[in-house]
Amino acid sequence: MPPIGWMWKFSEFVFLERSFEKDKEIIKTQISELCDYPDPVWLLMTPEGTRYTPTKHEASLKFAKEKNLPLLKHHLTPRTRGFTTSLQYFRGKIPAIYNIQLAFEKNCKPPPTLLSLLYGKPVHAHLYIQRIPVEDVPEDEAEASKWLHDLFVVKDKMQDSFLNTGDFFTESGVERIESFHVPPRVYSLINTLGWAILTLTPMLYYLIGLLFSGRLLHLTIGGAILAAFYILLQKSIGITQISQGSSYGTEKK
Repeated sequence: MPPIGWMWKFSEFVFLERSFEKDKEIIKTQISELCDYPDPVWLLMTPEGTRYTPTKHEASLKFAKEKNLPLLKHHLTPRTRGFTTSLQYFRGKIPAIYNIQLAFEKNCKPPPTLLSLLYGKPVHAHLYIQRIPVEDVPEDEAEASKWLHDLFVVKDKMQDSFLNTGDFFTESGVERIESFHVPPRVYSLINTLGWAILTLTPMLYYLIGLLFSGRLLHLTIGGAILAAFYILLQKSIGITQISQGSSYGTEKK
């Protein structure tokens, strides 16, 4: 979807076909290119493959039972093939994997949505980050797959503990680490305002000129630009909603 799809493409997102015969070659080529960058890189991977919904969770539990895999309460069963395929191209190039656990308090206000951020409302997140050296992950594909499933069992316990107690560690059995609060950074505000002024000032100058030129053609063009911006903004908000997620994980194969 323009411009979001273009932004992802230019940011070196790894686009997959969800067909392993095609995807294994895509993964090999693009992961190798990313790992060969002279600057440090990081790659975000979600092994669940899609966003959590009750319907997808039900399908995930059914799949796990059929495959004799752990039954997860708060996560979807990870699809390990993409992870194990990527892992072989990490070794010797990328030093570590980061296991990230994100949680929000029950019924938190304002809700953690893109709309809340656009309205300037503060959203409070709780984040756990674990650094795992790549050499700690088994090289054998079957063992690496089991390692990932075991990791998700621990993640599920941590999420359950947070929802019950507001803490990742109380009921999960995971060793407690000292937490800290990340204060707002003035630099982030200055950076955002600087780019906004640099990009929006000329755009608004010409847009206002079109709207107040008194010419019907210019007025029409200005109105069309505003309408296009509004539609794209609504589309962007819509695709962040879980209800608008893909049907991956629920389709019958």
